[in-house]
Amino acid sequence: MLSCTLFINLRFFIDWAEMSSSVGVCMELFELRIMGEQMGLLKVTVVQGKRLVIRDFKSSDPYVVLKVGNQTAKTKVINSCLNPVWNEELNFTLTEPLGVLNLEVFDKDLLKADDKMGNAFLNLQPLVSAARLRDILRVSSGETTLRKVIPESDNCLVRESSINCINGEVVQNVWLRLREVESGEVELTVKLITPVASSK
Repeated sequence: MLSCTLFINLRFFIDWAEMSSSVGVCMELFELRIMGEQMGLLKVTVVQGKRLVIRDFKSSDPYVVLKVGNQTAKTKVINSCLNPVWNEELNFTLTEPLGVLNLEVFDKDLLKADDKMGNAFLNLQPLVSAARLRDILRVSSGETTLRKVIPESDNCLVRESSINCINGEVVQNVWLRLREVESGEVELTVKLITPVASSK
């Protein structure tokens, strides 16, 4: 069914291009259409947390829950630690345009509901824009800085973050400040893996 849909879309765009003599614009629109239908992958490594809040008697048993669209994944629990190191990779399949990566930290409890330890979010649009720039620049090897994102009032960044292309993969390392809590930061490494647009 997908191949049939793509063939119909291709036929439509080629016919339109022949009528308007705008082959370049046609192919760009068609490539964007394909990118929207093909499956990509968002790989998020939850690296570590720092200065997390106490939710038990003297410590906490933290774990992280990530959400992208309607997909949810969580890390393992680190017992009795306010500076946990997870180094755990969580993967999300991309079937719709990327928006926001939401993050929540919880304290695991056995006899009652898990306590909240703060939340944060990461806007994924700069990552998407960087992937498009990678295709325009035809970067496929080595390491290249594509753009930088600075802390602002509408994001949770602790410090400036670079988005790099490393051997064709678009990668962003971030420290996020937890909200609705006294203290706490979480480090993530985010990789956006999408088909590289072919150059003509």
